[in-house]
Amino acid sequence: MCAIEMKHYLKKLILPISCLFVVYTTQAQGTHAPLEDMVNAIRNDRVGDMIKYFDNFVPLTINNAQSIYSRNQAEVVLKDFFDKNIPKDFQVMDNGSPDNTSKFIIGNLFATNSIKYNVYILIKLKDGNYVLQDFRLNKE
Repeated sequence: MCAIEMKHYLKKLILPISCLFVVYTTQAQGTHAPLEDMVNAIRNDRVGDMIKYFDNFVPLTINNAQSIYSRNQAEVVLKDFFDKNIPKDFQVMDNGSPDNTSKFIIGNLFATNSIKYNVYILIKLKDGNYVLQDFRLNKE
């Protein structure tokens, strides 16, 4: 293959490879954004920022008391929790993806009242959007 043919061949490959790269990085960013949003909402005491990831029913576990709430009830319960336990710091200890449709974070929430909570957040892909599947806040 001569240099001109090689150059022409490489030009034809660059566009499809570039498109694949853009699609892959966009998908990768999209899958991590919900978890980052949840972590930032906790760190900054902004329960309202979490609501966009609530499904019609939201499973919450607070100090080993598990309940399933409507979207509005879950918002009230979490606002009440964070009013009593104002976030001082949130440290992500682990995160991952057990399968292609779900992601999780495990972390520690340090509240201003000197209480430390273990946090577990699981989100799952539903109808093209990530929704909160499990949210646990348990005293250490």
